[in-house]
Amino acid sequence: MQVGISTASLFGRKTTEEALEFLSKSKVSCAEIFLESYCEYNAEFGELLKSVKGNIDVHSVHVLTTQFEPQLYSVNQRAMADSFKLLDMAMSCAEKVNAKYYTFHGGARFKKTPIKLNFDRVGEITQRIIDTAKSHKITLAYENVHWGYYNYIGFFNEIKKRTVGLKATLDVKQARQSGIEYKDFIDEMKEDIVTVHLSDVDANGKMCLPGNGITDFYDLFSRLHNVGFNGAMLLEVYQNDYQTFDELFSSLDYVNNLASKIFK
Repeated sequence: MQVGISTASLFGRKTTEEALEFLSKSKVSCAEIFLESYCEYNAEFGELLKSVKGNIDVHSVHVLTTQFEPQLYSVNQRAMADSFKLLDMAMSCAEKVNAKYYTFHGGARFKKTPIKLNFDRVGEITQRIIDTAKSHKITLAYENVHWGYYNYIGFFNEIKKRTVGLKATLDVKQARQSGIEYKDFIDEMKEDIVTVHLSDVDANGKMCLPGNGITDFYDLFSRLHNVGFNGAMLLEVYQNDYQTFDELFSSLDYVNNLASKIFK
C-alpha cells in the first residue's frame, strides 16, 4: 500500500511538470499525475514528465473533467472517434511515466432529467476503453463522480459484469458530493479498489486537508484494509484548501502515520 499526492492538489499553483518535479524533490514517494489540457495528451509530454519525475512512483494518471471522456460514449460516431484518438494519446503519455492506472471519470450526466442507461452498450464501450488503456500497459479504474455515470450504488457492478479487467477509484470527496457514504462505495467496489482520493471536510462542510476536519480516517482506512486494499491513497484537494506546502506535507505525514497503524 502506498501514500502520496495527486498533482491536482497543486493545480493553479504549478504546471503539471513543475508539480511532479516538486513532489519528487520533496521526497513524496507516490503520485497521480493530473493532465490538465489537450497539449499534455501526447507521448512528447510524457517524455517531459519522465525527465523530471526522479524517483517518484507514478501510480496513476487523471485527465481534466469533461474534455473528452464523456464523448467516448457518444452516439455521434465522429465525436466518439475523436475521443478515442485523444484517449490513446493520453495513454501514450501515461505509458512514458510507467503509470499503472488510469483514473477515469467516465460518462457525464449533463442534464437534470433522469437518464436510463443501456448497460450493455455502456459495458461494450467501457471494454473498448479498457482495451485501449491496456494496449499501453495501463489498467482502467472507474471513479465515483457526483456528476458522472457512477454517482450511485449499483453502476459499478453493472459495468463490471459486462467487462474484463475493470478496477475502481474511490473518491471520498465525490462520495460526499453525491450524498452517499464512502462505506457504501467500498462495499460495492471491494477488492477492485486500486486508488483512493483523500480529502477532508470541516464541521461547516468546507473541504480541507486530511487531518484538519471531521472525517473518521481510522474508519475509512480500516474498511479499505478489510476489503484487501493494496493500492495507493492520494491526497487530492483544491488549491484553496490549504495555504502553504508545509501544510500539505503535514497532512501527508498524518495519513502515512495513521495508515502505518492499520496496513501492517
